[in-house]
Amino acid sequence: MSREILDDFPAGGPRGSRPAEEKAQQLTAAGRPATVVMDLDSDRFLVVPERAS
Repeated sequence: MSREILDDFPAGGPRGSRPAEEKAQQLTAAGRPATVVMDLDSDRFLVVPERAS
């Protein structure tokens, strides 16, 4: 299954740092709803568009 990735960040960031969540909030505020998912194979957080319900 293919899915658009808007941005990605390493999972091992500094404690308290949440760059993927911050990027998703920025995109959502700009009118492009986004969410964060974890890619276990690459150990990265991915920012992806929210799926339509």
